[in-house]
Amino acid sequence: MRKYLVTGLLIWVPLVITIWVLNLIVTTMDQSLQLLPEQWHPHTFIGRDIPGIGMLLTVLVVLVTGLLARNFIGERLVVYWERLLGRIPIVRSIYSSVKQVSDTILSPNGQAFRQALLVQYPRAGVWTIAFQTGAPAAEVRRHVPTDMVSVYVPTTPNPTSGFFLMVPRAETIELDMSVDEALKYVVSMGVVAPADRGVVALPRA
Repeated sequence: MRKYLVTGLLIWVPLVITIWVLNLIVTTMDQSLQLLPEQWHPHTFIGRDIPGIGMLLTVLVVLVTGLLARNFIGERLVVYWERLLGRIPIVRSIYSSVKQVSDTILSPNGQAFRQALLVQYPRAGVWTIAFQTGAPAAEVRRHVPTDMVSVYVPTTPNPTSGFFLMVPRAETIELDMSVDEALKYVVSMGVVAPADRGVVALPRA
């Protein structure tokens, strides 16, 4: 009886969680319909709401914004908009911090979260997966002559919380796995292991 129950849970739990996450995303993005006049809402035309219409509207707005921001006039408007936000005391600090993080993570040329590493944490001899986020700031490098690397150590099973560490580059091991594979490995608490590529990574000299 127990093995049948476990087998059923293994089938239903991932499916239910997936549906719940998708429903949360669609419901949240559907809130963008509130930006439209009431007479433009789906229930005005057909008498009921259609889930997902707001998500399509959100994607369309993002695409149009990106298209407009890529031309000369759009770039100038973005500059003026950021200057305006930069003059508002509290908004300035929040917006600039969020923008720096998003530019670093979402930029195609950025190096944040491009490499999965092994680091010793929370003590020597205990290894965990981390993600390289860049190099320490110049002020840090002036006080620490060792070649350091900035890493993010996610927690399990929620990788959105974690720890920011600066560790010697020589004490890290680059993993032959993608960031997605490493995240799955962390979230599953080591249950879902990446495929073995037959390459053994060695610590750097």
